[in-house]
Amino acid sequence: MKLSVIIPVYNEQATIKEVLDRVRAVEMEKEIIVVDDGSTDGTSEILAKEEAKGDLKVLRHRVNRGKGAAVRTGLEHATGEVILIQDADLEYDPRDYPELLKPIHEGRAEVVYGSRFLGRREAMSFWNALANKLLTLATNLLYGSTLTDVETCYKVFRAEVIKLIPLHSHRFELEPEITAKVLKRGYRIYEVPISYAGRRQEEGKKISWWDGFIALWTLVKYRFVD
Repeated sequence: MKLSVIIPVYNEQATIKEVLDRVRAVEMEKEIIVVDDGSTDGTSEILAKEEAKGDLKVLRHRVNRGKGAAVRTGLEHATGEVILIQDADLEYDPRDYPELLKPIHEGRAEVVYGSRFLGRREAMSFWNALANKLLTLATNLLYGSTLTDVETCYKVFRAEVIKLIPLHSHRFELEPEITAKVLKRGYRIYEVPISYAGRRQEEGKKISWWDGFIALWTLVKYRFVD
């Protein structure tokens, strides 16, 4: 199966080249789709050089619209049978791709999440871990699931699943929106352990405590509307 890797990027000049090198190093049929979400720090110039190598596609937003908008743009252009979302920092390791894809390749799942709480994680702050666990608990209570990590970046889908789900989020609330709508449509989410190396706000992490409240509201909202 051809894999489409969607990488939303906003001001990640310090890490984007290494992320791309790590994704390229994974030996499987794939297309790499980078969505530059209005970067202003030199990321765009790095991406222009990387695109010239001919093994990835760069899509550009003229202004910053948020991770959700960037992922939705990537989905519109993805052509693979399987779609995976990859962050542009170094928190998630593409060497986990084979394990993430295995349940889909074996026909055991149509949706796979990489769980940081089942695998090895480094430098995740107490408050970040607590917020993730609370949002995961809320998801399980609202949707009758038994997940361990709903806010993970590593979400993998058969293309026909995710492309048929209408998505509207512009920012980080895309994560709970996807989970809510996948579960409401009756898909079971298969979780596999992944490695995780967290970074701090001063290192460029963009999600904030306020996004946790928005995520909770998103989970409640999509429980009753679609």
